[in-house]
Amino acid sequence: MRRTLFLNPPSFEGFDGGAGARYQARREVRSFWYPTWLAQPAALVDDSRLVDAPPAGQTLADILPLARDFEMAVLYTSTPSFDSDVRTAQALKDENPRLLLGLVGAHVAVSPGPSLEASTAIDFVARSEFDFTIKELADGRPMDQIDGLSYRAADGVMHNRERAVLEDMDALPFVTEVYKRDLKIENYVIGEALYPYISLYTGRGCRSRCTFCLWPQTIGGHRYRVRSAAHVVREVALGRSYFPQVREFFFDDDTLTDNLPHVEALARGLGELGVTWSCNAKANVPYETLRILKDNGLRLMVVGYESGNQTILNNIKKGMRIDRARQFSEDCHKLGLKIHGTFIVGLPGETKETLEETFRFAREVSPHTIQVSLPAAYPGTALYRQAQENGWLRDEHGARVAGAGFQVTSLEYPHLSHAEIFEAVNTFYRRFYMRPGKVAEILWEMLRDRRTMAKRLREAVEFFGFLGARQDRASEP
Repeated sequence: MRRTLFLNPPSFEGFDGGAGARYQARREVRSFWYPTWLAQPAALVDDSRLVDAPPAGQTLADILPLARDFEMAVLYTSTPSFDSDVRTAQALKDENPRLLLGLVGAHVAVSPGPSLEASTAIDFVARSEFDFTIKELADGRPMDQIDGLSYRAADGVMHNRERAVLEDMDALPFVTEVYKRDLKIENYVIGEALYPYISLYTGRGCRSRCTFCLWPQTIGGHRYRVRSAAHVVREVALGRSYFPQVREFFFDDDTLTDNLPHVEALARGLGELGVTWSCNAKANVPYETLRILKDNGLRLMVVGYESGNQTILNNIKKGMRIDRARQFSEDCHKLGLKIHGTFIVGLPGETKETLEETFRFAREVSPHTIQVSLPAAYPGTALYRQAQENGWLRDEHGARVAGAGFQVTSLEYPHLSHAEIFEAVNTFYRRFYMRPGKVAEILWEMLRDRRTMAKRLREAVEFFGFLGARQDRASEP
């Protein structure tokens, strides 16, 4: 058994591009998601350690001495952070030349060959769902016998056959054991969740075919495979015993509501525990299911509305009707369920008119909070291929962050410049939040809970700083 270090490397200050983050950049407010995709194989490998450097504020100097304590290192990388992560890999290898070092993540899953060629410090790439690939490697199995592995050999780069998709999701051990052993949960915060929170997966894959969405197209696939409700409930109970300070459990499945019988059974089990929880959802959940979820502890759903224009939703294969999203939102408000709505400005088909349509739609469906993103055309996605074919990419990579780690516009169109798309984010936020009714709603929420007040005040300072600085970042390459 190789003693293994699982590392989310240091990167830009405040950058959350690690193994769990969907939005690989710095955010409007300080946010860090749990590195669940690294914690899962770490739970499989005995005597391993998980180090999540960005939320812990660790630098390369902090983690470099670890290289001498391990025989194998597994680094998670992303498209925006890849060059930085390669430099970290080289530094670790210089510190311990005997260290077997590899990369995981969507970026290397779709381009294993070029990733290995980026540096001789990189010995292997574990593609797709890499949990058991890494376990077999840590167990000492010969590289040429491990499915899902690409590696450097004497006669060049070798690519083994694909690993079969994991079907028995209950075969995965609890990541909460790794959270307890290696992480400080107070380092993890997202704007929509109560603080402190814990993030878990109940399954992998997503039935939706959104052209921009990274994980289903590169790692998880489009079949939604789930753990049994009882298995998840046992882990939540364990997490509550380990972390009594936790106020909310967040289920980070791409779309937890893709499987209605599963989510209803899960909700009933969580209801018996008496925990508060939240999840990712699609804006098509029936009222009766929403009621069951609400009655069993559901507080909030993160909903990808993306746009208020039906043609744009069709362009990105969202599989969603605007009228159904309106009804869903109305049902949530009726039941007292909060919504964190996510939107993307600058998707294919966007015009000044459709931007205005989405601004109006956001105010109409009235989520409690919102996130507005720029389109990130990541390699391996249909949006990236479409952008390449149509000449929409501003640069060859298509998914860039500025020097400070903030996202910059990936796409532009003959009829809509990157500057106009970039400025639309500011406009969206200001028009949504700078309304008397919305300000009053947030103030009332703060007055009812002291911890929420402290969190929102911190976020307000960061948010207005973010808006004020965006104009300068618009000119960055």
